[in-house]
Amino acid sequence: MTTPLLITPLLPKKPAMVHKSILNESREIERAVTLIGLGARLQVLESETTLSYERLLRLYKEVAGRSPSKGQLPFSTDWFLTWQENIHSSLFLNIYEYLSKSSAGEDIDMLIKAYRLYNQQVLATEVEALLSFTRAWRLVKFVDAHMLTMTTCSQCGGHYVTEPYENARHFVCGLCSPPARAGKGKASGGLRLH
Repeated sequence: MTTPLLITPLLPKKPAMVHKSILNESREIERAVTLIGLGARLQVLESETTLSYERLLRLYKEVAGRSPSKGQLPFSTDWFLTWQENIHSSLFLNIYEYLSKSSAGEDIDMLIKAYRLYNQQVLATEVEALLSFTRAWRLVKFVDAHMLTMTTCSQCGGHYVTEPYENARHFVCGLCSPPARAGKGKASGGLRLH
C-alpha cells in the first residue's frame, strides 16, 4: 500500500529583509541636495546616489524649485578640447587629481570639493565659469574610460586635457600657443589675451 502524497500549496516567498540605515539614507539625501545645489542633472544624481528615481525627482523639485532638465547628458569629448573650455577643464581636472591623490574619500566627494575649488578660482579671476558640474562629472568619466587624458605642455610644463593619442613630446597648450582669434572677443567674462 502506498501512502498518499500530500500537496502543500506554494506560498509566495517573502522578500529578504534589506537592512536600510537611516544614517546612510540621510547621507545620500544630503549628497543629493549638494549635487542639486551645484547644478547636477538628474542622471548624475541617479548614478551617484542609491535613492530611487521618484525620491530624487521629488527632492530635485523641492530643492531647485523646478523640474529637472530633460534630455541626454553631453557625450562628446570635443567640448573639452576647444580653447577656453580646455583651459577650464584642465584647471578643474588638475584640482580633482590633486585632491584624489592627497585626500581619502569617495570619488563623488572629491568631485564636489574640486568643483567648488574650481568655482572659487574662476570667481577670483573674474572669469565666467564655463564648466558646469555635469560637464565636470562627465570629464572625470571620460578620463576614467581613457577617452581623455592629461598631457604636459612642452613649453610651460602645465598639464592639460587632451586626447589620449596626443604626441606628448611636441604638445603645446592653448595658453602658450593660442588660436588666432582667441581672447580678442568683446564678450564679458571670457579669457582675454593682451
